[in-house]
Amino acid sequence: MSGMRGKHYLHVQDFTREELLLILETTKGLKLEAKRGLLQPLLKGKALGMVFDQPSTRTRISFEIGIQQMGGYALYMRPGELHLGKKETISDTARVMSRYLDGLMIRWNNFEEVRAFAENSDIPVINGMSDINHPVQALADVFTMMERFGDVRGLKVSFFGDRTNVANSLALMCSKLGLSYTHCAPKQYWILPEWTTLIEGNCKTSGGTFSQTEKIDEATQECRVVYTDVWWWIGQEHEEAERKDAFSPFRVTADILNKCKRDVIFEHCLPAARGVEVTDEVMDGPHSAIFDQAENRLHTEKALMALVMAS
Repeated sequence: MSGMRGKHYLHVQDFTREELLLILETTKGLKLEAKRGLLQPLLKGKALGMVFDQPSTRTRISFEIGIQQMGGYALYMRPGELHLGKKETISDTARVMSRYLDGLMIRWNNFEEVRAFAENSDIPVINGMSDINHPVQALADVFTMMERFGDVRGLKVSFFGDRTNVANSLALMCSKLGLSYTHCAPKQYWILPEWTTLIEGNCKTSGGTFSQTEKIDEATQECRVVYTDVWWWIGQEHEEAERKDAFSPFRVTADILNKCKRDVIFEHCLPAARGVEVTDEVMDGPHSAIFDQAENRLHTEKALMALVMAS
């Protein structure tokens, strides 16, 4: 189906601009067909393994339903069910799974272990989320922007809050596709140099822009997409008070949206801590695109699986 067949999707940076656009264009067609009740058996008889080391809502449901809609089937492996990395090495587990499956989605906290798994796998491996990045989320994020605005080149996206795995992947995706990305947060929570080097390099090629600021008025000027994520995650609970204090000025409120362009949309990867990083008024308001975004996880992942798993 494409030159991407058999390719791992571990990191946005591993894919070219053209490959990312092909995924997004394929998504458009698959979503339209699904809405018309036309489900093509693009992966008929294909088996997708799904490995998790923590509970999941969107990732588990979207991949499982997605592969089924294309005629394949999914095997869900719950947290703690495998010997992976404990009684059996990552390499041995990857080699065994390659004999059983046609593709694997792994949501695993340690990205280096995800990469090690892929290096020992003969089937395409998709990173469903890791500690440092969330590349499948970034596809849904940008596809949702494309649905709302059409051509997204030059579109200003402002992310408020912590440098989460979602922020890292979204900034990379924007830089690959020529969008304008601004990270707005206290300086100690800005995106790290190991990522900004990649992002700035991409911008030189794509014509996109990247900036980081502590000034809300700077981030909201000409902004068309406001994005936020949780202020702390698993393993950061001990920093809760410190983070609440640091990020409270950056909570996404109606006042922040009112500083942006009139057609601004609000995005969040979910799950959200309502009333913490964003108000209910924004989450449930007319600018919110969060549930379109959540749905688009299904359609973008179907496109990705079709392109890397097809015979």
